[in-house]
Amino acid sequence: MPPLAATAPGVTRMTRHVNAPRHRVYQALIDPHAVAAWMVPDGMSSQVHEFDAREGGHFRISLTYHGDGRGKTDDRTDTYHGHFVRLVPDRQVVQMMAFETDDPAMQGEMTVKFTLADAAGGTDVVGEHLNVPPGISLADNDTGWRMALDKLARLVEGRA
Repeated sequence: MPPLAATAPGVTRMTRHVNAPRHRVYQALIDPHAVAAWMVPDGMSSQVHEFDAREGGHFRISLTYHGDGRGKTDDRTDTYHGHFVRLVPDRQVVQMMAFETDDPAMQGEMTVKFTLADAAGGTDVVGEHLNVPPGISLADNDTGWRMALDKLARLVEGRA
């Protein structure tokens, strides 16, 4: 099964098997240092400004391009903020987020949901990115999430 697949307009759905227990994967989803390391596409760096991993807790993160790429917030940066909607230890993380941008095609509240399940001596990570703004190519979103989930796998498998 491919790691990611777009399923509908405005939706990216992904599945990635990692050779690590659910608890370790869950911790990487809610730890700001881990998130800064894995939840960023190749060619970018991440800065976590705020990260309160509890239901209702807020986060704010900036991703900066190092090569080609045009930011949504300014010329080189994508900044987004949001909050945690649901945290089920070792099972699920649901976040609402929005880009900080003046571009109407990039605006709107998105939902990102990660669900974890035991599988083949490790964990299957199923992610959904819902309500992707119309200004974002689903193919580009798919590629960025593929890169991020590869980094997540390397991190939790101890290969980072």
